[in-house]
Amino acid sequence: MTRPVTGRLVRVSAAAFASASPRPLPSTRLAWLDALRGIGALAVVAEHMLPWFMPQLRPYWFNIGVYGILVFFLVSGYIIPVSLERHGDVRAFWFSRFFRLYPLYLAVIAMVLALAWWVPVREAVPRDVSAVAAHATMLLDVVGVGGVADTMWTLSYEMVFYLLVTALFLLRGHGYSGVLAMVFAAGAVVVGLVTSGALMVGVWPAYVSCAVFVVGLACVITGRFRTTAACVLGVMALLLLVLSSRVPWLGVAVVAVMFAGTAIHRWERGDGRLWPVAVTTALVVIAPLWAVTSGWWWVQGDVWLTTIVLTGLTFAGGMALRGRRLPRVLTWLGLISYSLYLVHHPLLKYFVAVAGDLRQADLPVQMGMTVLVMILILAGSALTYRFVEKPMQELGRRLSGRGGHRLESPGEAGVQPEHPRDDGVLGEQEGEVPDGVRDHVGRSDPVR
Repeated sequence: MTRPVTGRLVRVSAAAFASASPRPLPSTRLAWLDALRGIGALAVVAEHMLPWFMPQLRPYWFNIGVYGILVFFLVSGYIIPVSLERHGDVRAFWFSRFFRLYPLYLAVIAMVLALAWWVPVREAVPRDVSAVAAHATMLLDVVGVGGVADTMWTLSYEMVFYLLVTALFLLRGHGYSGVLAMVFAAGAVVVGLVTSGALMVGVWPAYVSCAVFVVGLACVITGRFRTTAACVLGVMALLLLVLSSRVPWLGVAVVAVMFAGTAIHRWERGDGRLWPVAVTTALVVIAPLWAVTSGWWWVQGDVWLTTIVLTGLTFAGGMALRGRRLPRVLTWLGLISYSLYLVHHPLLKYFVAVAGDLRQADLPVQMGMTVLVMILILAGSALTYRFVEKPMQELGRRLSGRGGHRLESPGEAGVQPEHPRDDGVLGEQEGEVPDGVRDHVGRSDPVR
């Protein structure tokens, strides 16, 4: 027997439907971001694979690796600050970051070191404790230390961005992403004009930054002097970015791109305007034109402009397709993109060590070896995602949910999560970490 429906029930049901119906499922809502990650991951793999396997196919009218990185950085900027604002919990945010990034990162380091008897660790890695300190913080490139795996250098700028965003969030300055994007983009132009490289050199930036990083994040996570510690970390990140990066203008431009991604998200939500993104883009385009350290082919005016235009078009295309069904292969590649990013380069080295130099091989041999190495890379990335990334992400979510305290510092008052149950951003769909770009054959890039 059906109970009569009261007016109150009708109003409640209608309100619930009205609030829920415009919001698609998180998997649908975030599928376009996974697709962008998949595209970015494939671009970076192609950048590193083509010079060794099929150099005749490598494009030089744009840099496919830089394109992949910039797509990744835009995705990071679009989603990371908003994920922190949505949950309103710095402690949960950093638990998520650690369990998202470090387990696979440490596993790849262990693999590279374990096989160093066969394929030696690259010479850019110092043979002293400074390498340990730099790898512990992931601030590799901004303290002048090469990564054990070549592609780890871009993690430095992800970490700088996290530190800056945390400080801004606690100071209630996180809403000014458009202004920040323009400021960093203008800073990239100025830094490129006045400096040719790191001003702070030697091992001490790695040691000092490691000590500040450990103590500061301990305070941020535990809540003791949280806002002060976050500000110290943010200032440290900014100083390292400008004074200690291998290529300072490029590092500052990267952070500008990430804040531009945040500004795009705010514009999409109706909380900001789009013109700061246009200004940021123009400044990033001209940043290397007069930079002291800009002699590489991929920052020549036409190549750099084309790369940035393609990046913008790709991101805009992804946004236009949000909410639509996308190819499963792209969303799957986005899901495993962090594994793909960290694992592919060591596997390429090991494959070349076995197969030898394929650059002069016959085309059928090159094609066959390219297909074979891609199968191995995809299989290896899928395995590391399944058995390293996913379990550790789940562990991180469980740990961050135990006794989670709401933010208590003055800068955090009044900040509430927008949708507390919407964990897609901080969950396993989050694969925003970008890849590195480096040539090992052909045209040399002294940047890395």
